[in-house]
Amino acid sequence: MKLIVGLGNPGREYEQTRHNVGFMVASELVRRFMGTPPTPKFKGEVSEVRIGSEKALILCPHTYMNASGQSVRKAIDFYKLETEDLILICDDLNLACGRIRLRRGGSAGGQKGLADTIRHLGTDQYPRLRIGIDRPPAKWQVTDFVLGNFTEEERTNIDPAISRSCDAIECWVKEGITEAMTVYNAPPQT
Repeated sequence: MKLIVGLGNPGREYEQTRHNVGFMVASELVRRFMGTPPTPKFKGEVSEVRIGSEKALILCPHTYMNASGQSVRKAIDFYKLETEDLILICDDLNLACGRIRLRRGGSAGGQKGLADTIRHLGTDQYPRLRIGIDRPPAKWQVTDFVLGNFTEEERTNIDPAISRSCDAIECWVKEGITEAMTVYNAPPQT
C-alpha cells in the first residue's frame, strides 16, 4: 500500500491558495482514480484509491501546514508503512510557477510541512513532489503570498502542473521514484 499526502491548510478560506496546491493534487487524484469519499482519520481526511494494482491512501492533514507531521506519523504507524511507501505533495517558493520536482529525500528547504514531517518521522528520507509557486513579488511578505490565491495568469501554469503531478504520482506508484524522477523532473514538452 502507498500513502499519498497532499499538504495544505484546512478551511474554505485556504482552498484555492498557493499553499494548498498539495490538497489540489490530492483532490484531483481522488477524482481521477474514483476514490472513496473522504473520511475523517489521522487528524485529517483520507480517501482510498486503486492505482493500477496498488491500493493507495490519499491523506490531507487538517493540522495546518506547520503541524502536518502529526497526521503523517499516525497514518504511517497505523498501517506499518515504510517511508519509501510515502510521498508528500507540497508547494515550493524556489521553483518557477507550475514546475514540478520529485525527490527521494532531502532537506525541507524551508517548507514547514516537510520540516514537521521530517521531525515526526525522524528522517528526511521519504519521497516528495514539490510544485513551484514562484517567489513573492518585491515588498510582499512570504506568508501573504503563499496564503493568497493564484492569479489567472498563474492558473495557466498551475492547472497543467496539477495534472502533471497526478501523472507523476501514478508513475511513482507503478514504477517507483527513480522512473518518476527521470520522466517528470524534466520541463514539460510544449
